[in-house]
Amino acid sequence: PAEPRRAVLPGRSRARSRGAAGAALLPSMLMFGVILASSGLLLMIERGILAQVGPPPLHPPSGLSRRDGRDSPAELELEVLRDTRNRTIRALCGQRSMPRSVWELPPGQRRTVLRHLLVSDKYRFLYCYVPKVACSNWKRILKVLDGALESVDVQGKMDHKSDLVFLGDMKPEEISYRLKHYYKFIFVRNPMERLLSAYRNKFGEIKEYQQKYGVEIVRRYRKNGGNSVGDDVSFSEFLQYLLDEDVERMNEHWMPIYNLCQPCAVRYDFIGSYERLHADANHVLEHIQSPSFVRFPERQAWYKPVTAETLHYYLCNTQRRLIKELLPKYILDFSLFAYPLPNITSEFCRQ
Repeated sequence: PAEPRRAVLPGRSRARSRGAAGAALLPSMLMFGVILASSGLLLMIERGILAQVGPPPLHPPSGLSRRDGRDSPAELELEVLRDTRNRTIRALCGQRSMPRSVWELPPGQRRTVLRHLLVSDKYRFLYCYVPKVACSNWKRILKVLDGALESVDVQGKMDHKSDLVFLGDMKPEEISYRLKHYYKFIFVRNPMERLLSAYRNKFGEIKEYQQKYGVEIVRRYRKNGGNSVGDDVSFSEFLQYLLDEDVERMNEHWMPIYNLCQPCAVRYDFIGSYERLHADANHVLEHIQSPSFVRFPERQAWYKPVTAETLHYYLCNTQRRLIKELLPKYILDFSLFAYPLPNITSEFCRQ
């Protein structure tokens, strides 16, 4: 059989240099890839036994020793995280049924990913933007690099279309060349945290979303909800809407990252994390050799991030049945990017 494709990430070369020790990221490291390669994960979800199962532990397993004794615990955790993502992506994308290029995708899926790949010809990179994963700030950076914006700190409403180059607007041969030769990266986030962020922002602050989606959601799932203006959608009603929605037709703010960026069809060189946003962003900026004055913007003072406590509050006040039924739609985001499944056990929620 053909060699499974690899998602090449920083830290990989160092892991290889460890030889047998690097190869010994043993059963716990491979758990997600092995389960993902079978149908067992969804079956386990249906049986309700994965509520407390997280990703492999982010510490070096026995047999993975420090090469020079100077690696910090944080560096080792990061290396294990990246190795876990490599292995799960390789396990999934190595299957014969999975696409190996954007040209093997159905037309609708191909349009989606090409519409989310932003191009910098000057710095030779492709960035797959994921809404609710700091994509506005990355778009600011692209505009600054292209000279369309003076500084990342310029105030004003973000225009998500103008002065940006989308891969989908190019000719097939131009698309293929850039996919083959340009540096490609994405940033990911805990799926449930991303959904909660989208819910609070779009239905709590944006009238356009309240009118376009909120009114319909309330009308569909609430008795006598015909008088709502869409600003009172409950989190449970939002999740029920996602459960009933076709993934391919979802709004980009809650479409799974896998469907937006197709990590099997596009071989990304780097997967950054929302949890390490500035450190990973600085790594990308250094790699593309951006000017020294270009930096990742600081978080705006008005921004209210989703905390672990906030997420736990919402999840523990939502029917467990609803969350369990929704998980299969986002399970590739959880497993490929090594995020823990939500803990919604009675014991945990009582705390």
